Amino acid sequence: MPSYLITGVSRGLGTCSHCKQFAFLEHISSDASNTVIGLVRNIADTNAKVAPLNRNNIHIIEGDMKDYESLKKTVESVSAITSGTLDYIIANAGLVPTWSQFDPFSVLGEDPKRLTTELNELFSINVVGNIHLFNLFVPLVLKGNGKKIITITSGLADLDLAVKYQLYENAPYSISKAAMNMAVAKFQAEYEKDGVLFLGISPGSVNVGQFDNLTQEEAQKLMVQGAKFQAYAPHFQGPITTEQSVKAVLSVAENASLEMDDGGAFISHLGNKQWL
Repeated sequence: MPSYLITGVSRGLGTCSHCKQFAFLEHISSDASNTVIGLVRNIADTNAKVAPLNRNNIHIIEGDMKDYESLKKTVESVSAITSGTLDYIIANAGLVPTWSQFDPFSVLGEDPKRLTTELNELFSINVVGNIHLFNLFVPLVLKGNGKKIITITSGLADLDLAVKYQLYENAPYSISKAAMNMAVAKFQAEYEKDGVLFLGISPGSVNVGQFDNLTQEEAQKLMVQGAKFQAYAPHFQGPITTEQSVKAVLSVAENASLEMDDGGAFISHLGNKQWL
């Protein structure tokens, strides 16, 4: 009975009020033989969203990626559900800011206090939080059978892509994801000998309603970014659905192995370096 710990199941590729529901949680729990544990900050709201699925193999526990002691307490809860083991972790939780999504650093720097706050918060959640999560749960993973820890990253963390296509957008977010990609590599370097596979997978450009309420100015900036995406990937027709993304990410994760030298890699939902 494979066990999965999924962070960030309350929004984005987890669940949200404006996108098709439940993504990773719904897809993985559709197999009754899987034990699926969602780690969230707001347990009451998430339980209400999950309830209509009526699946006994879903367990929602409360934990905050910004609070080490909160995360530490979740280990005991997860261990009680899985009898002290864990097969897979999908680190889906992450902060995706809107303030810095379109403007370059020179513009963001006009509000240095806000820029500093956003950079610190992104690093705290997207990097430090995941590092603590992995440190806390690796002992359970070592006792499991799957031994795969998947981090949801972003193609925006690709240095060559940013330079070649002048993608100055989403700079603070991109930096946090690039830092986490290195953390994934460092964890792989430590646990390769134990047979654990760490892997960073970009989910692609996914429609989770993030562009539903843009101002006219923001919409124009989105078009500028979209033109860069078109130059990079002429076939690009816009964001894919959460269902398409989740199925692709899980397929890449399932096929990845240490034997294929996938450990510590930073790849896309297509299983390569093609981000769109």
